Order: sequence, then C-alpha cells, then structure tokens
Amino acid sequence: MKAHDGMYIDGAWRPAVGTDTIEVVNPVDEQVVGRVPAGTAADVDDAVRAARAAFPAWAATPPAERAARLTALRDVLVARKDEIAETVTAELGSPLKFSQNVHAAVPIAVAGSYAELAATHAFEEKAGNSTIHLEPVGVVGAITPWNYPLHQIVAKVAPALAAGCTVVLKPAEDTPLVAQLFAEAVHEAGLPAGVFNLVTGLGPVAGQALAGHPDVDLVSFTGSTAVGRQIGATAGAAIKRVALELGGKSANVVLPSADLAKAVNVGVANVMSNSGQTCSAWTRMLVHRDQYEEAVGLAAEAAAKYGERIGPVVNAKQQARVRGYIEKGIAEGARLVAGGPESPREQGYFVAPTVFADVRPDMTIAQEEIFGPVLSILRYEDEEDALRIANGTVYGLAGAVWAGDEAEAVAFARRMQTGQVDINGGRFNPLAPFGGYKQSGVGRELGTHGLAEYLQTKSLQF
Repeated sequence: MKAHDGMYIDGAWRPAVGTDTIEVVNPVDEQVVGRVPAGTAADVDDAVRAARAAFPAWAATPPAERAARLTALRDVLVARKDEIAETVTAELGSPLKFSQNVHAAVPIAVAGSYAELAATHAFEEKAGNSTIHLEPVGVVGAITPWNYPLHQIVAKVAPALAAGCTVVLKPAEDTPLVAQLFAEAVHEAGLPAGVFNLVTGLGPVAGQALAGHPDVDLVSFTGSTAVGRQIGATAGAAIKRVALELGGKSANVVLPSADLAKAVNVGVANVMSNSGQTCSAWTRMLVHRDQYEEAVGLAAEAAAKYGERIGPVVNAKQQARVRGYIEKGIAEGARLVAGGPESPREQGYFVAPTVFADVRPDMTIAQEEIFGPVLSILRYEDEEDALRIANGTVYGLAGAVWAGDEAEAVAFARRMQTGQVDINGGRFNPLAPFGGYKQSGVGRELGTHGLAEYLQTKSLQF
C-alpha cells in the first residue's frame, strides 16, 4: 500500500508539522500496510486557514459549476473503484467482494446524488413579499469513523461542497489510506485549492483541535455517542452548529404475519454485514412468543454459515470489547446458540458470528451498542409489548419491521422512535435521510435533508 507522508492542504501535499506517524494495520494478518502523519493542532490550523481563504470564492461559484466539479469527482472515484476496494480491504479487513459492492459502490452513488442535487436544488424561494436565500454555512470540520471509511467521507464532504462550503477532513486513524486516496481524487477532479483539505491524526489531538477551532463553522461527526457528547459540548460553548451521527441498538421486529424464515435470514445477514461494525445494524430481533423457538433455530443455522464469510473487526481493542460483551451476555443468563467469545482463528482480529436467545430487554447486550457480529433475540407477548421493547433503549437510529401486510408493518413502524425503518427488507436508498432520535444523534445525512445541514437561511423582505 502507498501512503503520503504529508497532509493535503490548500491543493497540495505538504509535510506535517510534526514527525510522529500512525501505523495502519491489516486486521486479517496484523501486518502493517501503511503509515500516515499524526497531525497536530498546527496542521489543523493550516488546513482551516486554507479552507477559510477558499470559502468566499467557492461559495460564490454557481451551483451548476459546483455540480460539474462533483460530477468530475464521482467520475474519478468510478475510475479508481478497484483501488478503493483494495485499499479498504487492506486497512479494514473487509472481504474484497463486500468492499467492491459496498465500500466502493455506495460512496460513488452518494457522490453522484449530490452532483445532481447541486444542479437542481432550489437555493432561493419566494414566500409572500420575501425572498429566501439558502447559503453555505462556511468552513466544515468533518470527522469520520473507520467502519465505512469512504462512505462516511463522501456523505459529509459531497453535500458540504454542493452547498458551497469548504472542508477540513480528519479521518479515523485506523482507516486513513482511503481518505488519502479520496484527496488524490479531489485533486484529479480539479477542485480549487483549499476547498477540500485533509489532516490525518489521532482523535484526541487533531480531532479535538478541529472540533474546537474558532474558524470552523460546523462540525460533522460520526462515531460513538460518548465522543459525540464531547463534541456537542465543545461546539455548544462556541455556539457552533453540529451534525452528529452516533450509536444505535436497532430493533428488527418480526410480526406474527411475517414470512418468518425470510425475516430471520435477512436479519442475521444484516447483523453480520461488515462484521457487525454498522451503527444501524438490527442487533435486536424481536419475535412473538409462539414463533420464538423456531426463529432461534433459524437464526443459529443462518449464523453458522457466516463463520468463514465475514472479516475481522478493526483492531485488537475492538476484538476484546466485543468478546467482553459476549462474556457479559453469558454471565447475565442469555442462552448462547451460535458463536461465543473464543476467537475462531489464531491470527487476526476475528470474532465468531454469535447469536443469543432468551435475552431480556434489561440485559447489557440488549441495551448497549456492541459493534460486532452479535445478535440478541428477544421474545414479546403482543404488539404493544414489542413496541415497548423496540423503543426501550437510549438509541433510535434505524430498525426494521416485517409483516404479511405492508400496511400493518407501516403502522407499527410509524410508532417506532427511530430515524429510519426498513419495511419487509426495503432496499438502501442514497436519497433517503439517515440519522437518529435520542442519543443516536442530531441532524441527517444523505439526500436533500443531508444537504440542508450545510446551509443557512437568509430572508430578504421587499
């Protein structure tokens, strides 16, 4: 793997202020695949200064021209999609096919959607004797996670650029190589210098400096609720806008009229996808008491098929964390029906695909985000009991409902306290808003709602 030894600031690669570096480790074989600079507050200062200087001209650029630049960026990403997939596989450990179909393909689709929105969105409207202008917020500090490294970059950077904002990106230290590849794509697409800037580094150093920087107008963060709370407090002290996409403990509700086998199999696949490292994963499966044991058997059988198909978790710390939750589930009395805490391989940060039955709503594994391939199956008595359990966590990011009748599923979904619900296995839509209720975050990503996060409103009265 290649890696730049500098930061991408003001349209060029330049040396980092300090000399410290971060090793990038492949979670499959624990081998170092690259090194990147460990950025400092001084690097962040340089990047923010470049973004601030570039903002007036980019904000004044006609939306059609911004759309053309985003289209060019999308085209570069398409041309380099194989390299993107290989890079994500090397630093995240994702199986190559999944990297091709998801880690590369989804951000390309999202980039294309914002190129189109930049050209078609109404940045001005009339309301009585007023003209309402939608204007870019300013300089955006984007802090992204490691689990979907390029998707999360594009889901922040593309709408910010479409809105007319300039950006400083601080990617996760575990997966910075695809961020460097993205910076190369930005350069190749011909975006003006300073419109996009990249600083690699550790969260407590570079991330904190970016979140608290006085010349950053909006902080967009995806990650843990604990860190999101800190960023929200920092931004609040400065009266700074934030967009926070945080944790989840999503419920997959299987109503009695549903196709049980399909609901269970798709539900298990959802939890095992990306080795369980998905904030919106349906990690709680709720099944009616009369169908419960059948569902448990189906889930255990389905999970067993993923033993050699899923990749590792991102690092040794995350592996220990997930295995600790599995041990906690056993200690609290849940019934282990697949997997377990033992690592399935001698090398790499692998976790066995795990399924628990007899999980009570108050158990730790039913309340806290595990972020690994672990499914909890809960029993409910009736629909009201299912709704109480589904809404009974501090999170509200995503979910699913299965029923024989679509209207029945929709009626239940409307009462769920969560930002996105899939009905009978509904497909991912890059135009649909994504974001949470409660401690799952503030704001939305994707589509017009994602674009709105980077716009502010001015009205002129005549």
